[in-house]
Amino acid sequence: MTNTDNIPFLDLIALHSELEEELVGVFKGALRTGAFIGGPAVEKFEKDFAAFCDTKHCIGVSSGTDALRFALMAAGIGEGDIVITVPNSFIATTEAISQSGARPVFVDVDAATYNMDARRLLAHLEGNYYRDDNSGCWRDRKLGLRVAGVIPVHLYGQPADMDAIQQIADRFHLTVIEDACQAHGAEYYSNRDGRWKKAGSMGKAAAFSFYPGKNLGACGEGGAVTTNDAELAQKIRMLRDHGQAKKYFHDVEGYNGRLDAIQAGILKVKLDHLTAWNQQRRESAREYRELLSSVDSGVGLPYEPSWAKAVYHLFVVRVANRAGLQRHLGEEHIGTGIHYPVPLHLQKAYAGLGYEPGDFPVAEQAAEEILSLPMYPGLKAEQQRRIVKCIHEFARLTHSEARVMAVST
Repeated sequence: MTNTDNIPFLDLIALHSELEEELVGVFKGALRTGAFIGGPAVEKFEKDFAAFCDTKHCIGVSSGTDALRFALMAAGIGEGDIVITVPNSFIATTEAISQSGARPVFVDVDAATYNMDARRLLAHLEGNYYRDDNSGCWRDRKLGLRVAGVIPVHLYGQPADMDAIQQIADRFHLTVIEDACQAHGAEYYSNRDGRWKKAGSMGKAAAFSFYPGKNLGACGEGGAVTTNDAELAQKIRMLRDHGQAKKYFHDVEGYNGRLDAIQAGILKVKLDHLTAWNQQRRESAREYRELLSSVDSGVGLPYEPSWAKAVYHLFVVRVANRAGLQRHLGEEHIGTGIHYPVPLHLQKAYAGLGYEPGDFPVAEQAAEEILSLPMYPGLKAEQQRRIVKCIHEFARLTHSEARVMAVST
């Protein structure tokens, strides 16, 4: 079967075409007012995104990486500290830790959700840290460093098990910073609070990325920190703007990490559509599940716990012969992605941390088997049927080849 009609992995062109008049209007407004940095456009978006996330504060910054880094720094985490996170994430998660001066340390993930495994987090803390009676903090038995924070990643748009993580963090006096860069609008049911809570509202602070392919994406770079802590929010506002308390008065050494007004205006336009877009993603995920469950395709489907409302930034399946399936889909003009092929603890950039293959077997096996299928607002049911038909075709070919080999031997 060969179809020359392309199904892209991600279609940003159609989405922006529908909003072209409004988006061009944002640019024209900036030209007419000369307001390119800060100002009403940024403040309006910050107010609206904070409300969307059910938080008191939102601070627009230049990227999701800066959002994580500034959140850590504002929380007082830096040189001599350890921050625990997961190995199956984009490198920005660990860049933010190391660039704040802290040391990233990993724990393995849950095999079903790909998110931080709270049981492994607890075992790691109990087995590797001791309570310093003088300071009350917990320190690494070998390095003597303070364990100061934990960054659960809401991977692929699904919240981590925040009640369990927060309970552990409370016991060990850890600051929780959510990496919500893929989870705009995702929700978690908290038994501790007896209600659904938005991603970005559960930790001390949370980081969002507005990279163009995200559920809420800019037409360029952008990010934000959400928090309910007014003091933390003010520190981040200073960090993003050269440490200025007011113009030319610098209380601390800061960074050039601001969200520009044009991107803020674009994000405000898109924010009005985000709930509908997320619902479209959920419907597409449901369609994939029904189609892939109907026949033995050899594909492992995403798991969504009852306490999560995922927003499917990515629809990630597992397959033993990933390279073969990806090649087959590519030959049928169907785009796919791999998120992520090399776990962070095995990246050359972090060789100095001393990790080895086999240290985090769940994340490592997932990295060899995961494949991201097309997922975006506007993905049509007939396109999904074609994608799944190709997957079933590949499964039949693979089974046939296996039978031939078995007979021949």
